[in-house]
Amino acid sequence: METDPADLSRVIEAVARAATRLAETTPAERARWLTRTADALDAAAADLIPLAAEETHLPADPRLRGELARTTFQLRLFAEVLADGEFLRATIDHADPRWPMGPRPDIRRGVVPIGPTLVFAASNFPFAFSVAGGDTAAALAAGCPVVLKAHPGHPRLSEKTAAIVRDSLHAAGAPTGTFDVVHGVDAGTAALRHPAVAAAAFTGSVAGGRALFDIAAARPRPIPFYGELGSVNPVVVLPGAIRARARQIVAGFVGSFTLGAGQFCTKPGLLLLPRGHGLSDALRTAVREASSQRLLNDRIAGGFRARVTELRESPSITALFTPDIEGDLLAPTLLRVAAADFLAAGELLRTECFGPAALIVEYADPAELHTVLAELEPGLTATVFAEDCEIEDVRPLLPALTALAGRLIWNEWPTGVTVTWAQQHGGPYPATTAPTTTSVGAAAIERFLRPVAWQGFPDGLLPPALREDNPWRLPRRVDGKRD
Repeated sequence: METDPADLSRVIEAVARAATRLAETTPAERARWLTRTADALDAAAADLIPLAAEETHLPADPRLRGELARTTFQLRLFAEVLADGEFLRATIDHADPRWPMGPRPDIRRGVVPIGPTLVFAASNFPFAFSVAGGDTAAALAAGCPVVLKAHPGHPRLSEKTAAIVRDSLHAAGAPTGTFDVVHGVDAGTAALRHPAVAAAAFTGSVAGGRALFDIAAARPRPIPFYGELGSVNPVVVLPGAIRARARQIVAGFVGSFTLGAGQFCTKPGLLLLPRGHGLSDALRTAVREASSQRLLNDRIAGGFRARVTELRESPSITALFTPDIEGDLLAPTLLRVAAADFLAAGELLRTECFGPAALIVEYADPAELHTVLAELEPGLTATVFAEDCEIEDVRPLLPALTALAGRLIWNEWPTGVTVTWAQQHGGPYPATTAPTTTSVGAAAIERFLRPVAWQGFPDGLLPPALREDNPWRLPRRVDGKRD
C-alpha cells in the first residue's frame, strides 16, 4: 500500500483544519472520544486478532489478545489523565507590587496542544505501538490531531484498525480530520517535512529513527521528534544472587530474552555475570529447550541472521548455544565473552541484536564491572540482581546505571513495561531522541503539549484552567503554593 502525494496532501490539510477545533475541546470531550474508541476496539477483537496473527506471525493467545487489551487500557488510562487535570500544569502568580524582584505582573501558565502530530507505527507491537497505540492515544488526549504512518509489516490490520478509530472518533463527536492513516516510506518522509506537522513520534530501529530525526531537525522550522530507537538493556548479576537463586535467574533470563522471539525493545541483550559463575551448563540447557519462533517478517529475519553471523565470527566470542539460523523458525542464540575482550571489541559487540539472541559478559571483579557499565551505550533499562546483603556493593554502581537508562530494575526482568502513572519508558540517545520524555504511561501526554504564559489577560479571555474561579476544579499552583 502506498499513499500518493495528492491523497497525502488531502489528509494533512484535513488534519491541519481540525487542529484549531481540537485545541478548543475540553478534556472531558476528549476522554469520551478515547473511551468510545477503546470500546470499539474491544468489540472488534474477533476480527483484529486473527488478522494481526496472520500478518505478524505472533501468536493470537496470549500475546496478541493481551496486547489488544493493553492498547485499550492505554486509551482508557489517558481518559483518566484528562479527568485528573494535573497534566495541564496550571500555575498562577497574582500581581504582587512587593515581589522581591520588583513589582510582579499577573502571570498564568498552562499548556496547549502542540498541533498536528505524525506518528510512525512500530512493527513489533501491531496494536500497542501501532495505529491506536500509545503515541496516538497520548497525542489525541493532548488535543492534537494525528496522521498515522502505518507500518508495512501489517498493512491490512492497520487499515482495519484505522477505520475503527476514525468511525469511533466521529461517532463520539470529534472533528473531521482528527485522525487518518497513510502508507509508504515516501508518504512518511513527505509528511514529516510538511509545514503543517508540528511534532512526530516514532518507535523502531536506530538507523530509521535517526534518519527521520535528522529530517525533523533539518526542516526550515524544526519540530520535536520523539523517537524510541534501540537498547541492549544490560542485566547485572552479583555473586550473592547466583548463590541464592541460580535456577530462577537462568530461567528468568532465557524466558525474558526469548519472549516474543526477542523482538521487544526491552529484551535483556547483555547478561553481566561474575567470572566463575557456574551457570553455563544450566543456561545452555535452558536455551536449547526454548521454542523456535518465526520473526515478524523476512526483512527482520534477514537482519537477525546477519547480526548473529557477525557476532559468531568475532574471535573473542564463545558459543554457548548457536543453532542453525536458516529457515523460517529460529531457535535462540546465546554467546559468551570475557569483559576485557568485550571492551576491546568496541561497537561490534555493544550494538543491539534485534531477535532471539543474547550475549553473556563475564567480569573479573567490581572494578571491571564498573568499567563495562561506563562504556555501554545508554538504553531504556538497566537491571540489577542482588541480595539485600549486597546493597553496599550495588551503591557504587548506581551513578553508572542511572546514566545508562530511564528505568532501573531491581531483581525483576525488563521485558514487562506496565502502563501506569509512574512509568518511564525512555533514556539517553540512542534509546530515545528525547531523554526527558516517556513514550509509555500517563506522562507520555507531555510530549504533545506546549507551555504558554498569559500575562495581564482579563479573566474572560483566559483558558478555563487558568481562570480565577477554577471552573474545572483542577489541582493548581497559586502564588507558589499548591491550591
